[in-house]
Amino acid sequence: MSSWRALLLRIGDKGPEYGGHTDFKEHIEACYGVLWRELEHSHDEILDFLLQCAEQLPHKIPFYGTLVGLINLESEDFAKKVVETTEANLQDALNAGNCDRIRILLRFLTVLMCSKVVQPASVVVVFETLLSSAATTVDDETGNPSWQARADFYIRCILSSLPWGGAELIEQVPEEIERVMVGIEAYLSIRKRVYDTGVSIFEFDDESGKVHNEKDFLEDLWVRIKVLSNNEWKVDSVPRLHLSFEAQLVAGKSHDIGPISCPEQPEPPSTLSGITCGKQMHEAELKYPRRLHRLNIFPASKTEDLQPIDRFIVEEYLLDVLLFFNGCRKECALYMVGLHVPFRYEYLMAETIFSQLLLLPQPPFKPIYYTLVIIDLCKALPGAFPAVVAGAVRALFERIADLDMECRIRLILWFSHHLSNFQFVWPWEEWVYVLDLPKWSPQRVFVQEVLEREVRLSYWDQIKQSIENAPELEELLPAKVGPHLKYSAEDYKESSELALSVELSSMVKGRTIAREIISWIDEKIIPVHGPQIALEVIIQTLLDIGSKSFTHLITVLERYGQVIAKLCPDQDKQVMLIDEVSSYWKNNTQMTAITIDRMMGYRLISNLAIVRWVFSPANIEQFHTSDRPWEILRNAVNKTYNRISDLRKEISTLEKSVLSAEEAASKAKAELETAETKLALVDGEPVLGEGPVRMKRLKSYAERANEELVSVRDSLEAKEALLARALEENEALFISLYKRFSDVLMERLPNASPDGTMRSLRFGQTDTMAVDSEEPSEMEVDNTNGEPKKSQSNGARSSNGYNIGEKEQWCLSTLGYVKAFSRQYATEIWPHVEKLDAEVLTEDISPLFRKAVYSGLRRPNDEM
Repeated sequence: MSSWRALLLRIGDKGPEYGGHTDFKEHIEACYGVLWRELEHSHDEILDFLLQCAEQLPHKIPFYGTLVGLINLESEDFAKKVVETTEANLQDALNAGNCDRIRILLRFLTVLMCSKVVQPASVVVVFETLLSSAATTVDDETGNPSWQARADFYIRCILSSLPWGGAELIEQVPEEIERVMVGIEAYLSIRKRVYDTGVSIFEFDDESGKVHNEKDFLEDLWVRIKVLSNNEWKVDSVPRLHLSFEAQLVAGKSHDIGPISCPEQPEPPSTLSGITCGKQMHEAELKYPRRLHRLNIFPASKTEDLQPIDRFIVEEYLLDVLLFFNGCRKECALYMVGLHVPFRYEYLMAETIFSQLLLLPQPPFKPIYYTLVIIDLCKALPGAFPAVVAGAVRALFERIADLDMECRIRLILWFSHHLSNFQFVWPWEEWVYVLDLPKWSPQRVFVQEVLEREVRLSYWDQIKQSIENAPELEELLPAKVGPHLKYSAEDYKESSELALSVELSSMVKGRTIAREIISWIDEKIIPVHGPQIALEVIIQTLLDIGSKSFTHLITVLERYGQVIAKLCPDQDKQVMLIDEVSSYWKNNTQMTAITIDRMMGYRLISNLAIVRWVFSPANIEQFHTSDRPWEILRNAVNKTYNRISDLRKEISTLEKSVLSAEEAASKAKAELETAETKLALVDGEPVLGEGPVRMKRLKSYAERANEELVSVRDSLEAKEALLARALEENEALFISLYKRFSDVLMERLPNASPDGTMRSLRFGQTDTMAVDSEEPSEMEVDNTNGEPKKSQSNGARSSNGYNIGEKEQWCLSTLGYVKAFSRQYATEIWPHVEKLDAEVLTEDISPLFRKAVYSGLRRPNDEM
């Protein structure tokens, strides 16, 4: 890497490029000197790389803005090009709806204004353009309020830029920026407050009415900005580097930003029903999602020295580093611990990462990324961060009963994986008390599931050793024994089933082909023992042969899948097949899930059969005490969803291939026709004007191009037919799933409170909890207005232990999964909402069940 590139990339870092110094003024001067020398020879390369750095290292934007300001003193053309390119990129980002790019480029333009590169009035014009679009969108008469998510995002972009340039704007264009502030206040008065109960990390029943009286995320940011303005725009977390060069920068020429336009708002639905508006709201929220649902895990004393705006800015820094260093975990950790802020922020860093790990409906990246970043941060800050993470775990554990069901699963998966990287060391003796709680207590279930996942990541004896300080917890470990072959039991020692199993084993070891085994079953087993015994013997035996490893299992399924398909042609038999798998692997949830998943992959089991099996009586009884049935159900729904996603990608690729093939065929045909028109008459006979060899080649090209076009079109039609079938299967899957949810809940749910809340289920909440053994504190859950809200915990320890009954806990858990499935697959469910309403969400349905579905879909509750 050339020296100027390294200097640009590492500016502000304590690295060898700057001799290990942290004097930011020296960094800027050194980098400017090198850039100025190279500018004549590498003008375009420097421009492109500088803008790339500003976009992908946005926490360093003050450095890059100051550099451009200094270059502007000597080369106005370069600075003007920076402004023009940034403006063009911003317009492209607006047209494409690229949220991160819009936000960062707006911040960059604001910082360029501080360095006298951009006219302040131009920045205000951009703000007013976004503000006008937002206000129009939420207007009931001229706009489309279903797209409020986009309007809110535009306002958030304006507000989030002000900490970087509010002081300069208020000094240089006070009337214009005041007009913007008044416009934002007017916008906030006409928009609908966003409650976000469907994507809240913690389950808060709104029975108290408090939820509806609190500020949402945009109102919260507005309050923080107002506090900042009352504090004369002084902010500690934004380095004001341009002030060190103010005497020089004031002589620079400021450039105007060209006109920016926001894309036209989507047309409102022709019929303004709850469903049509809900579909558009869902689409808008997908395209303009919230980046953060703030999670205040620690007591306020840990961050009490921060101004309200400083928390927001540090969160922005951390989220940007996570965004742009996805895939570079070590660099990510180094940048996260090296932010240019004059205060410690380990607790805020932990809260921000956990808020992303638990973000609903889904985090920006796979959970494994956050797991690796936390591990690297523990290694980068060994004296501080591990204790912070441990405190976060204790706090979340105390509130586990209030945690959304999907977040519980994520926390279990993260925690077990995290411990596997630190020799499974944890003070388990702190949690021994869960053995005194009922088996359905969320805290007890959490410990049980973490230990089960740890066994998967290691082996039973090591995990037993890891809990030697709390040997009583061995009761929660999964059984150590392996697979369970029916015919190894005493009852089967002399049975005919054992003889058949032995005979089948010898046939498989002798490489007997599937067709011969099918004949053997048809001729010797079914006529004598019946189809059920045949199914049990064959499945148990094949599973036993495939039990040695995952490779053995795959080999058996590939070689003898036909045998299984012949025995289990319909849904009833497939449910029996899953029963046999569950029975054989009853002591190993992981292998049960893997085997069923593989069988579904080979089309030996349908997703409907899995749904039916999950809702069988034996599994229903585990809904609140084990993740086993839910893991299998999640796998089935995921596989169905992934098939549809893969087909859509293949169809998109084939559509592009069709266009290319059409162009190639058209070109080949045109070349052939041109050649054929060049005919000559010799002695009254036509002869080719082109050489016969070339004509033959052109005909061959045209024929091949047509054949290729026909082939690609056929492939596209075939994939489209498969997609149509998959979508039908998907609809049937969700209708079946919700019908079964409805049936089991109707049997057990108590009557809802008159206001449709779950008071009758949460009647026994207590209100004490501890963050850790050294520093007692109540969990603080964000209410987005900067003030922590004390929240009750229905999973706390008390003199009476966990005080929610088993039936009530079963209902709470199952309703939590209803909401989680609805939220996770909302995009696939919305196209079928009309049918779902007609067949499942009928008038006589439980209001608690309806509320869970609506909440997951983020569907307006006024339809209820």
